[in-house]
Amino acid sequence: MTVEHLNELLLVCSLVLLIAVAAVRLSSRSGLPSLLIYLGIGIAIGQDGIGGIVFDNAELTQLLGYAALVVILAEGGLGTKWKEIKPALPQAAVLSTFGVAVSVGVTAAGAHYLAGLEWRQALLIGAVVSSTDAAAVFSVLRSVPLPSRLTGVLEAESGFNDAPVVILVVAFSTAGPIEHWYVLLGEIALELAIGAAVGLAIGWLGAYGMRHVALPASGLYPIAVMAIAVSAYAAGALAHGSGFLAVYLAAVVLGNAKLPHAPATRGFAEGVGWIGQIGMFVLLGLLVTPHNLLDDIVPALLIGMILTLVARPLSVFTSLLPFRVPWREKTLLSWAGLRGAVPIVLATIPMVTDVPGSETVFNIVFVLVVVYTLIQGPTLPWLARRLRLGEGEEAADLGIESAPLERLRGHLLSTSIGPTSRMHGVEVGELRMPAGAAVTLVVRDGASFVPSPTTVLRRGDELLVVATDPVRDAAERRLQAVSQGGKLAGWLGAGVPPEEAGRRPRRG
Repeated sequence: MTVEHLNELLLVCSLVLLIAVAAVRLSSRSGLPSLLIYLGIGIAIGQDGIGGIVFDNAELTQLLGYAALVVILAEGGLGTKWKEIKPALPQAAVLSTFGVAVSVGVTAAGAHYLAGLEWRQALLIGAVVSSTDAAAVFSVLRSVPLPSRLTGVLEAESGFNDAPVVILVVAFSTAGPIEHWYVLLGEIALELAIGAAVGLAIGWLGAYGMRHVALPASGLYPIAVMAIAVSAYAAGALAHGSGFLAVYLAAVVLGNAKLPHAPATRGFAEGVGWIGQIGMFVLLGLLVTPHNLLDDIVPALLIGMILTLVARPLSVFTSLLPFRVPWREKTLLSWAGLRGAVPIVLATIPMVTDVPGSETVFNIVFVLVVVYTLIQGPTLPWLARRLRLGEGEEAADLGIESAPLERLRGHLLSTSIGPTSRMHGVEVGELRMPAGAAVTLVVRDGASFVPSPTTVLRRGDELLVVATDPVRDAAERRLQAVSQGGKLAGWLGAGVPPEEAGRRPRRG
């Protein structure tokens, strides 16, 4: 590649990114999932489109798709609240194992008996489409005001189910007879255990190091956090475990560890995640050849109907039987099993290993994902309202930016009072900050001033709080408590009781 070629490549990539960013605005207004627009961009610049770019490297697509999925899972984990997914872990674990098995079996049987595919092709399709897509789940669900228990189940499931599905797809793509089912089960259990152990260990060690090392520039914190998360994937994969589960769990630990400059870190991770999504979907759009899809449209629609209306609901209802989940929530979980780029990326595995009929598998998966994402994504908010599960928004957690002051053994905490925060109308003195913490500055309507104890806080105010190192966590908890429970937080059981506010928080 010459410098001239590099200039042309940079121009094309920057234009694609700008078009993709503008497409996000379009998708938010129309309800059309943005991933479909990205796929459309890839198809438009491909060999059957106006760009005329010929691209058929399935192996490169698979590798770049894996890399994009790593950063997407890291971004999703950093934005996942532990208090939401903790109660959902048993349900997500069953959905990611037993639920995947039910979905694979039912979808493969339908693909074989109704669509006329050979058993290996049917099993490959069943395994590939049984994985819910992390990018689709993280992007769509956060725009739908669902109860936190449902959001936790869906986010955890999308982070967990990649590992067993990848193992199944690789097993079905190997030449020769498929291994005994108990060998696959043991391999899945072992990889999940190794991935979970590696991810939790690296996440905890990374969080401990980030909290005790003051870096010379705030811009280094997001880079370090993302590097820790990606290292969890690499370490988990090299240890023959699930790297996808490792990166997700490590990011969850980091995202809930109250690291310095946490909002800036999440913003950086979100930007990297968007780049990963855009690049992955555009590349998948380039890989597909539209005129080759015509013969596979009918089988794709039929298999997609079996997956959406039979396999997914059956897997959800049977998996959640021990948990006494209401039928309305099961119905929503069944419809919210969103597919996206992950199944399409996994469909490249049999292409790389030259499995007979792998192009048919890829085409069917591509059409299925496009059509049913177009149906499920926009209708999910409507279904949530019909089931009375999407009405009303919970007050969002207060975002607190923390910057360490190493020489002074203190922290600067900055936060904004949002539209749903109950801190509106509270006097500064009524915050009852712990000893060693104080509100030192308020920015209101572009003007800053030093508040008095009787200063009344308003929506849109930005606060600067100085806290000594021993009470930093207590100060954050107190701000969160007042934001959610108002001035009586503590006495009404919300937040941190006043008598505990000054205690040194337990770290780790």
